[in-house]
Amino acid sequence: MPVFFRNAAILIGISLCLTGCGFFGSSGQVGLEPPKNATGVVKIACTQMGAKYRPGGASPKKGFDCSGLVWWSYKQHGVDVPRLTTDQAKTGKKVSRKQARAGDILVFRVSRSPRGLHTGIYAGDGKFVHSPSSGKRVRLENLKPYWNDKLIAIRRVTK
Repeated sequence: MPVFFRNAAILIGISLCLTGCGFFGSSGQVGLEPPKNATGVVKIACTQMGAKYRPGGASPKKGFDCSGLVWWSYKQHGVDVPRLTTDQAKTGKKVSRKQARAGDILVFRVSRSPRGLHTGIYAGDGKFVHSPSSGKRVRLENLKPYWNDKLIAIRRVTK
């Protein structure tokens, strides 16, 4: 893909996230609107769309692995979450899929190994922001069909 089109696609994605455009909606149930710091976490994560995946990465300059993106995004809003995926899978309060709201940490089982976990930040409306894997970039992605079956936990760390 030519650089111009790749950069244009990244800018469009970032602008959609920053303007809301339906990504930060609640589940449609009363009382489940995310607090402002939760939507802020999603917005800051979206600013990193297009950043390179890097094992152990946790900054815009170096790139991000999945837990590094989650950790960095929350840190920008003064919310301390663990740095490692296995610890992020246990942090905060567990909530059901029906209670999921923008800003929640999504935990996925991607392999059978004890360390086979992946995390991302729920953006609302069945979408999440994550740093997928080596050779890929931070992106906004649909839970369905691939990720939905791998979702094992939703953790809420914002009030």
